[in-house]
Amino acid sequence: MPYLNPAAGAAREGKQTAAVTNAAAATAAAAAGATPTKAEYDALLADVNALRTKLNALLAAMRTSGQLAP
Repeated sequence: MPYLNPAAGAAREGKQTAAVTNAAAATAAAAAGATPTKAEYDALLADVNALRTKLNALLAAMRTSGQLAP
């Protein structure tokens, strides 16, 4: 879809961002008690790290296509 570039005063064709796969299903579950166990904490940490990696891949793809400033 073209968009207007106010600096150039003309329409420019937009670039499509490279595909980034969907995030995997969460592996963490609600804590069984008031205090999470090490296994529960580690599962949550793994999910957060996976989402962080996915978000960084998406941001890198958007920068490469010019949709986001470097």
